[in-house]
Amino acid sequence: MKSYLCPNPGKFFEMKKKIPSNVKFLGLVSFFNDSASEMIYPLLPVFLTSYLGTGTAIVGLIEGIAESISSLSKLISGWLSDLWKKRKVIVIGGYALSSLSRPIIGITTNWTQVLTLRFADRLGKGIRTSPRDALLVDSVNEKERGRAFGFQRAFDHLGAVVGPVIAFLLLRGFHLSLRTVFLLAILPSILILTFLIFFVREKIPLITQRGKLNLREVKFSSAFKYYLATLIIFTLGNSSDAFLILKAKEAGITIGFLPLIWMGHNFVKAISAYPSGVLSDKFGRKKIIIFGWLVYSLVYIGFAFSNKYISIILLFLLYGLVFGTTEAVEKAFVADLVPEKIRATGYGVFNFVVGVTLFPASMITGILWQKFSSKVALLTGAILAFIACLMLNGLKEKQLEEKQNESNYRIN
Repeated sequence: MKSYLCPNPGKFFEMKKKIPSNVKFLGLVSFFNDSASEMIYPLLPVFLTSYLGTGTAIVGLIEGIAESISSLSKLISGWLSDLWKKRKVIVIGGYALSSLSRPIIGITTNWTQVLTLRFADRLGKGIRTSPRDALLVDSVNEKERGRAFGFQRAFDHLGAVVGPVIAFLLLRGFHLSLRTVFLLAILPSILILTFLIFFVREKIPLITQRGKLNLREVKFSSAFKYYLATLIIFTLGNSSDAFLILKAKEAGITIGFLPLIWMGHNFVKAISAYPSGVLSDKFGRKKIIIFGWLVYSLVYIGFAFSNKYISIILLFLLYGLVFGTTEAVEKAFVADLVPEKIRATGYGVFNFVVGVTLFPASMITGILWQKFSSKVALLTGAILAFIACLMLNGLKEKQLEEKQNESNYRIN
């Protein structure tokens, strides 16, 4: 009997559609990179505060500076990718820098050394991100952008599930030190570089093969600029996740179990990313993003008032749903709003704006946390997320339809 609610569920979710080779291998690269990264990241705030004796303001400073340099390099690498008509070589360089610098945190003795290595790690991320996102879009048609980003983000988050599990086993099963766990994170680097060098293919659209790009003469649509403004407001309340890890520690969760909570968080991200991308292809990006940001606001309110094991764990799972729902869709929305010829530049601007805003976001949260309380810091984030929802809802559909006419630029 035919279902009127969902006549063809398989077709609706497009699960049987062939995934392009580039999307598959970029997904695998993200998987192994995040496996290595997430062996370290959930433990880093504790390493800084308990092993090196720093305060939460220093944690915020390190994360803020690291993410800011990442953002600046995303802007430059995106523009250079369009200018040079190259994606792959820039992506390889970025992943190589992160892979080599990240594990060395295991031999640091003070927070300034950690800052230097986090700087290098995030610089590598900045170098690779915009060209990689553009390469991903280059590899699919315009009706499958959400699906492609959903696939890539799903594998990224699956890696973030595996990494904490490995860290947990190494800490609790083999009784290794934090420093040793950090050093072992170098092992997945071999697979990352192998996939990039031998299996990912350069795919530059024909339109980008004509003329030189002058960054000063690039003009983005009013819809894209408005979208960036809403992202700034949201990101001001979206400080480093290191603070939520400290909130879990504040609630009495021991260091050995922090990787498991982070694993659950990333598992929810992984299983929600692909369906959310597909749904955004069907029903529009704006609705999906607003939904995710509303949940974010509620989750931060929950973190502000929760001090029990079970509530913290449940909130981390819901927090995973937020980013599983929104990350891929936010990036697909950029491709909808920016012309093909300046696509990598558009991703550079998008990533730059978000990342630069992370610096004051992390600093503000760290200061509010230290001077007042975790509750004040987290409620501030919730309020800003809700304001961003109202702003994005004000982006009219007519603006989206007219954005191509407004996205004029000159090529010398």
